[in-house]
Amino acid sequence: MKLVVAVIQPTKLNAVCAGLEEIEVMRMTVSDAQGFGRQLGRTEQYRGQETGQTLLRKIVLEIVINDDFLERTLEAITNLARTGSEGTIGDGKIFVLPTEEAVLISDGGRGPRAVS
Repeated sequence: MKLVVAVIQPTKLNAVCAGLEEIEVMRMTVSDAQGFGRQLGRTEQYRGQETGQTLLRKIVLEIVINDDFLERTLEAITNLARTGSEGTIGDGKIFVLPTEEAVLISDGGRGPRAVS
């Protein structure tokens, strides 16, 4: 099992969720987040004054999947979260971490059964 953590643009959330549903990945946690990286924030006007905003809004998806779903999940997120054909700075990142155990709280089911 793997934990996929994807940080994406908020505008791409619906497309990514729909694409994941098509490949039968339907369980995930979605969180609002703020952060910065190579994008370095942006400058805005507020009451005639220029202000810098260093933290930009992002969406974090946390998805635990069985190993046989990993490649298709990564491919779907990458293709659907990319802006334009080449992508741009700020499109996001995907992290893949090993998951040692999963437990269904409702009935105590463990391992891959708890994820599928």
